[in-house]
Amino acid sequence: MRLRNHYFLLRHGQTNYQKIGLFYPWPDSSKVCLTRKGRTDIARVAKNLKKVKIDLIFSSDLFRTKQTAGIITHTLGLKVIFDMRLRDINFGVYHGQSKEIFNHDFPLSRLMARFKERPKGGENWNEARQRVKSFLAEIEKRHQGKNILIVGHGGPLLLLEGLMKSWSDQCLVNIVLAKKQIKVGELREI
Repeated sequence: MRLRNHYFLLRHGQTNYQKIGLFYPWPDSSKVCLTRKGRTDIARVAKNLKKVKIDLIFSSDLFRTKQTAGIITHTLGLKVIFDMRLRDINFGVYHGQSKEIFNHDFPLSRLMARFKERPKGGENWNEARQRVKSFLAEIEKRHQGKNILIVGHGGPLLLLEGLMKSWSDQCLVNIVLAKKQIKVGELREI
């Protein structure tokens, strides 16, 4: 995809739920919040972003991304535009459960199936990709030549990066298997 803007993708900081290996409640709750390490890591990212002239900040509207975006906006002095389409993937019945249970039912050996198979009450990767695709198309239509920061979650940011770089489904799977997807608190420039 040919982009009209310059993008920075930021995954939210470490959360208390990630620290203990649980999926967060859906859609979200203030119980899922950044840890001290998560806040410190994002403050460091915010300082680095001061060197870049960010024009716009978009963020998922879930609490952990709101906290992350809040740290960034405090440093940069910009307003955040929250968008539901940037929310994390809906894992349905697995919310609040351990990741081991999910990985048992949806093993990495069948990762390609995640594009079509969804957990009960949840969504698959194709559905999540459609959400972020509509977001990206709207931003690309409205803006040109801007430096745009997007604060989000691992899965949707992977799918968004894949759209921006025209990655195939197999390429996305390979990135996950190689553990090269965006890490917690990581900033990527596109």
